[in-house]
This record gives sequence, C-alpha cells and structure tokens, in this order.
Amino acid sequence: MSEQIFKSKISKRLKTLRKEKGLSLDATAKLTNVSKAMLGQIEREESSPTIAVLWKIASGLNASFSSFFSNQKEADIAQRTFPNDENMQVKTLFAFSQDSAMEMFEITLTHHHKQLSTAHSTGVIEHIIVRSGCLSVFYDDTWHNLEAGQTCRFLSDQPHGYQAVSECCVFENIICYPK
Repeated sequence: MSEQIFKSKISKRLKTLRKEKGLSLDATAKLTNVSKAMLGQIEREESSPTIAVLWKIASGLNASFSSFFSNQKEADIAQRTFPNDENMQVKTLFAFSQDSAMEMFEITLTHHHKQLSTAHSTGVIEHIIVRSGCLSVFYDDTWHNLEAGQTCRFLSDQPHGYQAVSECCVFENIICYPK
C-alpha cells in the first residue's frame, strides 16, 4: 500500500469516527491526548501518524487499531512499515471484527527497536507469541524477556512496550477488546 493510500485510509477512518461520535477536533484531542493540530494534519492527509500516535487515537476513540488501515480482505497483504517507524513492520493477520472482538498482528522489530505504548481502553488484553529472536515486553512496570516459542498475556490498559533484544525479532500480537 502506498503512503498516500495509507494516509487516505487513516484520514477517512478518523473523520468517520469523529462524525459518528459528534466530536470536534478539540474534543477528539482531549480524548486521545493528540494535539488538535496533529489531528487536523492527519485528516487533511498532510501527515501520517506514528504507530504510537495511531494507538492513542484508536484508544481514545474506543476503536480497533487495524480499523484505521486494513480490512479483512487486505489482511493477508504485505507488511506495513509506518512512516517514522522504519524499524517496526506490522502485518495484519486478522483485522478486527465485532463477533470476535479481537485482532491479530505479526510484528517485526529490527535494529533493537523499542516501541512504547500508552494505555489502551480498560479491559483490553494483549497476547504475545515470540516466533523468532528475543523480545522484551514491558507491562506491570517491569520488562519481561521472552525467547522464540515463549508467550505472555497482559492487560494493556496500562503503559506497555516491546523491544527487540536480538537484532531482529518477530512476534504475533493478539489484541482482545472487551465486548
């Protein structure tokens, strides 16, 4: 997917969510902790959000992360590298669906990349399965080291993060939303 199509999808989804919820840019900024200026740039397709900013928007609007850039028909296409996050690639394996209230990603971190995330909505749970390399996962105010084949589960309604301990790490992330 080209960067322009990516920007367009995110812009349209943000506008749709704001309209459905009857929110101004000011109100959306307060809910998401993303500045009004940045939200406006995203809506006008002048800027692509980083993964961290997109998570803030999704969490603040109680929307799934994948709903901003993929749908089930596209779930098996190539990984997406987010602008300004070239050391983190995200491939949607299962886009969010209402019936399962979950989404699943394959995430590749390179060059010992560290990705920190703000708290998601209350009740959101993440499941991590390390496929290759070594990964450190931050939750409950502690870094937890995992090797290939190891798993963890945590409430992601708290600050959390991921860091490749090895040069490259591939893991699956299943995110479950409360119904």
